[in-house]
Amino acid sequence: MTVDDRPDERLEPPRQSSLSTAAARKLATTTKSAPQMQEISSRWLLRMLPWVEAKGGAYRVNRRLSYTVGDGRIEFVQDGSRVRVIPRELGELALLRGFEDVDVLNALADRCVQRDFRAGEVLVERGTPADRIHLIARGRINQTSVGTYGDELAVAVLADGDRFGEGALLDPEADWDHTATAETSGTLLTLSRADFAAVLASAPALQAHVRAFGALPRQRQNKYGEAEIAMSAGHHGEVGIPGAFVDYELQPREYELSVAQTVLKVHTRVADLYNGPMNQTEEQLRLTVEALRERQEHELVNNPEFGLLPNADFKQRIQPHSGPPTPDDLDELLCRRRGTKLFLAHPRTIAAIGREWNAAGLHPDTIELDGHRVPAWRGVPILPCNKIPISRENTSSILAMRLGEDNQGVIGLRQTGLPEEYEPGLSVRFMGISEQAIMSYLVTTYYSAAILVPNALGVLENVQIARRRG
Repeated sequence: MTVDDRPDERLEPPRQSSLSTAAARKLATTTKSAPQMQEISSRWLLRMLPWVEAKGGAYRVNRRLSYTVGDGRIEFVQDGSRVRVIPRELGELALLRGFEDVDVLNALADRCVQRDFRAGEVLVERGTPADRIHLIARGRINQTSVGTYGDELAVAVLADGDRFGEGALLDPEADWDHTATAETSGTLLTLSRADFAAVLASAPALQAHVRAFGALPRQRQNKYGEAEIAMSAGHHGEVGIPGAFVDYELQPREYELSVAQTVLKVHTRVADLYNGPMNQTEEQLRLTVEALRERQEHELVNNPEFGLLPNADFKQRIQPHSGPPTPDDLDELLCRRRGTKLFLAHPRTIAAIGREWNAAGLHPDTIELDGHRVPAWRGVPILPCNKIPISRENTSSILAMRLGEDNQGVIGLRQTGLPEEYEPGLSVRFMGISEQAIMSYLVTTYYSAAILVPNALGVLENVQIARRRG
């Protein structure tokens, strides 16, 4: 046999000399993990809120009588390039609060003149006569003034839905006490004193409303708009001491417990035959409860009836001075309330805060909270909450809150002791077995949140969180 006639031994597969691992696994016990779930988050809001029992399914917030009116945001409609204020939204102005004559409101809305502005444009000059109100439909406007030593001072940053110059509608001697400069391009609507007076002259109902507004007891309230408690201090001798009482709101707000529910279904064959090493029903229930708690936290942040973001007082909402969340912005948020317990922000917003710290050369401390190290500013922890929305323009909000009933802060509401309670405020009720041999469980949680006084919660809005180029 020649060399060319030999078989090519390299092409023959090697012979197996022992049992393969694939075959061996058929006889082995597999170690399994419990079912995993990406939706589970840290849920710091649920952990930090002080939970108060709401017997009867409702919680009433009693407050001192307040005369503060017209603190809401104004909304607009857009038709192409034309912008118009929604007539009923004019009721958010203090002067028109409670006025419901639709025809008159339409007449005022028709007299609002649209003005488009560009970035850097000066809209009003400090010291010039103020003869109109400005309603901001879109854009950001900086208000500045001059300090005692001649330097320029930042007064406020206004954005969509804000207004300025409301007092000019009735006061012919009004002057602008600030300069308003557009930070971005945008659109506003103006209503002049002359146009308001023209509508007023032909509307007896509006005249009566304005007279009633002028008769409000503005001199008998403190800086928070609450009815004043008369008292005397620093006197000598036998002077008359004024009598006083604390007046209450006649229609206090009541928070009813909201509900989140689902029906968990498990086939009896699965529950009977496949319960080792893990109980199938318990694992299904565990993940269902996790999803329900995630939805609960989302509602506590975003629900229009009781959610923290929609229900934050408009006087407690501020705008960042330059867009990103700077240390100065966090300080501004802190100074508006006593005893701030925590900041709450989306994780991406917290990353933006870190970038601003780095840019400023700051190295804030971290504090330990429930066994975790979390970032803090001025000793106040900054906690993540992925339920805070991020807009398409990459802006978000930062919440700062005081907590607890004793501190007149933010509280969570729930009711415990429910029938077949599985966790505090959450019940699991067996609903029976269907003709298809499917077991059903009703999983229910009841909850709400209450802001006891307006300054218990503050919001830094329209925070730019996208990374800047360069």
